[in-house]
Amino acid sequence: MVASVEITVESMHLSMLGPLRIGRKGRTLPLPASRKVRALLAYLALAPRPVSREQLCDLLWDAPNDPRGELRWCLSKLRGLLDEESRPRVLTAGDAVRLDLSDCFVDALEIARAADQGVATLAVERLRELAALFGGEFLDGLDMDLNPTFDGWLTAQRRHFRGCRVAFLERIVASVPDEEAFAYLDQWRELAPFDPRVHHALLAALAGQGRILEGDEHVAATTRLFEAEGLESAPLRDAWRAARSQGRVEVVASASEISTTAARRRASIAVMPFAAPSAELALPGGIAHGLAHDVITRLAKLRSLFVIAQGTVFALHERGIGAEEAGRRLNVDYVVSGSVRSRGGRFNATIELVETRSARIVWTEAYDHKLDDAFLFLDEIGDRIVASIAAEIETLESARAILKPPSSLDAWEAYHRGLWHMYRYRKADNAEAKRFFLAALKLDPTFSRAYAGLAFTHYQDAFQGWGEREQAIDRAYEAASQGLMIDDRDPAVHWAMGRALYLRQRWDECEVELERSIDLSPNFALGHYNLSFVRSVVGDPNVAITDAELSQRLSPHDPMLFGMLATRAMSLVRLEQFEDAAGWAVKAAARPNAFPHIHAIAAYSLALAGSMDEARLHAAAARRTSPGYGISEFLLTFPFEPGGEELFRKGAKLVGME
Repeated sequence: MVASVEITVESMHLSMLGPLRIGRKGRTLPLPASRKVRALLAYLALAPRPVSREQLCDLLWDAPNDPRGELRWCLSKLRGLLDEESRPRVLTAGDAVRLDLSDCFVDALEIARAADQGVATLAVERLRELAALFGGEFLDGLDMDLNPTFDGWLTAQRRHFRGCRVAFLERIVASVPDEEAFAYLDQWRELAPFDPRVHHALLAALAGQGRILEGDEHVAATTRLFEAEGLESAPLRDAWRAARSQGRVEVVASASEISTTAARRRASIAVMPFAAPSAELALPGGIAHGLAHDVITRLAKLRSLFVIAQGTVFALHERGIGAEEAGRRLNVDYVVSGSVRSRGGRFNATIELVETRSARIVWTEAYDHKLDDAFLFLDEIGDRIVASIAAEIETLESARAILKPPSSLDAWEAYHRGLWHMYRYRKADNAEAKRFFLAALKLDPTFSRAYAGLAFTHYQDAFQGWGEREQAIDRAYEAASQGLMIDDRDPAVHWAMGRALYLRQRWDECEVELERSIDLSPNFALGHYNLSFVRSVVGDPNVAITDAELSQRLSPHDPMLFGMLATRAMSLVRLEQFEDAAGWAVKAAARPNAFPHIHAIAAYSLALAGSMDEARLHAAAARRTSPGYGISEFLLTFPFEPGGEELFRKGAKLVGME
């Protein structure tokens, strides 16, 4: 039986998961007749921060004679509905409007907070309570069809809350006995009839109960349903055969596991066409479709993700299937969606990345560009979107892998566990990273990314002085070579080879490999960063600064951000701009994973800028981790051309690190 939810409300209860309802002290209040007043109430209730009057006018009125006058009238109606004598809830400050509902229970906010916390962290009783809050579609019956901006917001919210509800139901089904699970399975199946997971879970429950005839009937009916939609039904039939022979079947995992049987698992992602209020922007070939196409193409070039093809996602979009539902139909781990609009001579794009199974928004960003250059908008924004998505997924997958027992990891998880250790830049962690990369390669010898990671750990042994230098250099080169033999189109292995060639001081070949990594994937931030690094040591320092700026713009929260900042500092030292160099070097040294070389760059730059007290602090920080560290270790790692070497020797002498 589905649990009911008991909620004690001191003041007011606002329900939006179903028809809009307001209750006060056990009594349901009559709602205003105006649909726009109700729409305004719902929008402000969910707004995370105060909203400008201009934005509210754009949201609800399509060029009326006096939008601000109409907004004032709507706000007066809300005050009459929500405010109490000693408790105003509709608050205005200057041009901004917000609702103070801190003493109210709002069902949609309760769901949103739980989803942000993470579905996997919630106890089953809490999940039952949350599932019971859903009385229907979000704001059921409030469709206005008057303003495309509000309609777009309403559609997005409905998809989001539907996804949250499905995530709660899926978690409950996995946590309760079969007898209780069937009621939740019915709700889940009604919400997401094309989600393979619900059918696999239902078959598992039927098999566990010995209800074979019902399972046969369900498979037959669902096969017809899937085939009518052009969806693959073979995995469903295979799962039922396994369930009948074993008594249960595990819920299917991900699109990449369905699509490849022997190949390694990769995180899977679908990029939906972006919405656009303007008909011109939304046309096939318009900027919204063009941006989605570019993101799909560039993600595929990374070769680290299983990316659903454009034809599939565009076909689902044309049938009115939203991002969350598409993600579940396609059985992918992540879905990208967003919107593009033009306003005031500028393009604006808002993009979000959602984890499909939890319905949690894990990343969102807004981008802005002048309207007069659509191609530049697509190029620059596309690169930044892809770099951010790739970085977020890498972080999420690494965090997930670190929580699992090492013996249970597959190749993909072992690789990401290795990345987690690798980016800590400590000798012991580097050894652990090496172990996990080798484990990934044992599970899948064709995993080029794992070879790139392994090459980097050997590079670190040489770069940081953690092992016998020549042997580490040879091993870095060998691992990168193995990666290239497996997948010459993976930008990460060209990046790894570029680093290995840097250690051998084969500068021209090093730049060729790093440039190749960027040619394969123009948004590959590490490729741009390492070009800036090499050029800061032996190339044009002005070009190095440009490369560093681009890498930081592509990946502003990169684990190697300290290197991007330090590279700029070294280039500025070579240009004898010592104060600027010191500023960037101090920022680099402040990063949590900075190591002795980074503190040395800060010490030398500060000394050259005349900030001796601060320079000595960084010299001491370098020597705390690496006793006796001096200019000879520094120049072994950074073999500058003669002019650069002379400047850094001068800085080292000033700070007593000769």
